[in-house]
This record gives sequence, C-alpha cells and structure tokens, in this order.
Amino acid sequence: MNPSLSSIHPDAVIGKNVTVSPFVYIDKNVVIGDNTFIFSNAVILEGARIGDNCRIFPGAVISAIPQDLKFNGEETTCEIGNYTSIRECATVNRGTAAKGKTIVGNNCLLMAYSHVAHDCLVRDHAIIGNAVQLAGEVEVDDYAILSGGSLVHQFSKIGKHAMIQGGSRVTKDVPPYIVAGREPLTYSGINSVGLRRRGFSNEQIAAIQEIYRLLYQSGLNNSAAAKQIELTLSDSEEKQEILNFLANSQRGVIRGYLE
Repeated sequence: MNPSLSSIHPDAVIGKNVTVSPFVYIDKNVVIGDNTFIFSNAVILEGARIGDNCRIFPGAVISAIPQDLKFNGEETTCEIGNYTSIRECATVNRGTAAKGKTIVGNNCLLMAYSHVAHDCLVRDHAIIGNAVQLAGEVEVDDYAILSGGSLVHQFSKIGKHAMIQGGSRVTKDVPPYIVAGREPLTYSGINSVGLRRRGFSNEQIAAIQEIYRLLYQSGLNNSAAAKQIELTLSDSEEKQEILNFLANSQRGVIRGYLE
C-alpha cells in the first residue's frame, strides 16, 4: 500500500497488497479486500465494502449517500464483489432503508461515467456500458450487458444473459437470454452470439427460441403464453428461468416487435 498524498481514515480496513495511489480519499467504515488497486483521485466513502482483486479507476466515487430525498442518514452499505472493475468517473451509491445495501457482484465491469443508484442489485459477470444510468432498486442479473448510454427506470429488472442496445430507455422488465432494442424498447431476438460464447449448445438456444416464439409471436397474452410454454415445451433450466421471470415481473415485460 502506498498512502503517500492520500487521505485514509484510521478506522478503514485495508487488505493485503492493496495499492492506494496518490490523491485517493478513503473514509471511515470502509473495508477493502486483498490485491485491489485504487487509482488516483478515486473516492471511497463510508459504508463501502470492496472485495479482492478489484480495480477502482480515477474519478470513481463508491458509496456516496443516495440521491433520494427519503434518505435520512441511516447506516447502509455499498458492496462490490471480487475481480470487479469500476472505470473512470463511475458512481455507485449506497443503499437506503428500503433494502439497506447496494450490491455489485463478482467479475463485473462498470464502464466510465456509469451510475448505479441506491439499492440496486447487479449480479455476477454483468457489464454496465459507458454512461449507462441505473435508477434506484434496479436488478441486473448474471451476464447481462447494458450497452452505452442506456437509461433504466427504477425497479426494472434485466434478466440473465440479456443484452440491451445502446441508447435504450428501459421502462419495463427485460426477460433472460434476449436482445432488446428499438424505440420503444422491444424484443429483438435471442442473444445467440452471447449464449454461444458462454457455452450454450445449439439445442439449448433452439429451445429458448421456441419459448420466445410462443411468448412473442403466438398472439397469446403473456399469461396464456406462459401456460402454453409450461404445458407443451420440454423442461429445462432455461425454461424455468424464463417462467419464473415472467411470474415475478412487477412492471411487466417488454413487448415483441411489430412491423
């Protein structure tokens, strides 16, 4: 650790082999795991919990208080998993009384100028593109990719392995395994390239396509389509993931594309 020209609160817990560059600010009630590298001008505030082998780039601000007028100074946290990179000027706010914590998982990449608001849950291997803005209590599941400049409405959910086109406005839930694009945001097909890269077989991808054919191209409403999927298609982990997502959606899922 090189604390030269940095401000590190004496109560902060710093792990082994951590590099703290000059002009870093680390507040009280902060825990930083082993082998993490913190670049110059990063700011890590009260309530931050940063894992092992992370990289925090210049200008990033971790665990600032929420931009929520209901926040009343309650003790909350901002938790960053292992092997996660937070790029230049990205911001991750800590939680509110609603959930008590903001969580970014393991092996995530938060690109420059992105924002993760209070009480968000970003699970493992997610990529949050340049200037993506997540409002409060958004959930982003494993391996999801949000391309640059996207805006995500509060309480929205992004499913596993989903990919969001750059510049999108996400106002409803985006189901797993798909590509979402256009304006307004609609289903644009299966994320087949991403799924193949992550080891999904042609058979698995074909089964997912059949599920979404019923959901988006059968003319059935979502409830009837889900029932048809459950009764007529072979059981699989992917089928159950999609059905659970549909059943638990509070905002409703995005619509299919109509020419």
